[in-house]
Amino acid sequence: MALGAAPTTRQRRQMVAPEQASRPGLSVGPTSEFSLFFRVKQGEGQTLRTALRDLQDTPGYRPGDYDMAVQSIHEARFVLFDGDTRLAFITSFDGPWDAYMEDFFTSGPTLTLFDVIFRHTEGYDGLPDLAAVKDFVLSAEQTAAAYARNYGGTVKEIRKAQRVNAAFQQVLDHPDAAQALEHPALRPLLDEAAD
Repeated sequence: MALGAAPTTRQRRQMVAPEQASRPGLSVGPTSEFSLFFRVKQGEGQTLRTALRDLQDTPGYRPGDYDMAVQSIHEARFVLFDGDTRLAFITSFDGPWDAYMEDFFTSGPTLTLFDVIFRHTEGYDGLPDLAAVKDFVLSAEQTAAAYARNYGGTVKEIRKAQRVNAAFQQVLDHPDAAQALEHPALRPLLDEAAD
């Protein structure tokens, strides 16, 4: 599916309910939503809030950094609520859930950051192995009642589109490109670039 294009009937059929999927959460094409809700250990709300601020200042997670260790994540957000007694982790990711969990478990920095955050939640006993991570995550997972996206494409496709756009802008700006850009085959690209 082209970026920004409306889904086809076939793609709409791929919008799978969790009971039909091999992973938790709702899916739109190759992307799934994922929502986790935890209870914060009594008296640890402020410490958790500080840990989340520290996470926000970690390379890959700082505003403007676009290089999280788990490459299939579109976004990740943590929300403290109910007077810092509850924590929500909400994200969306590309590909199969098991592959996402494997990537998460094997990306060293992410696993360390996960430990620093979730040690403040009830039911967390560390992450000795992938099975323990999955069990902990699934114990807190709640499938969204609805999930929609405003764009198509995986993280990998979107990053490629951005690189292609940057390269095309360089071509447009090159003084020797004017004659080549007159070719009728390039008209659709030029029309899109003018937008």
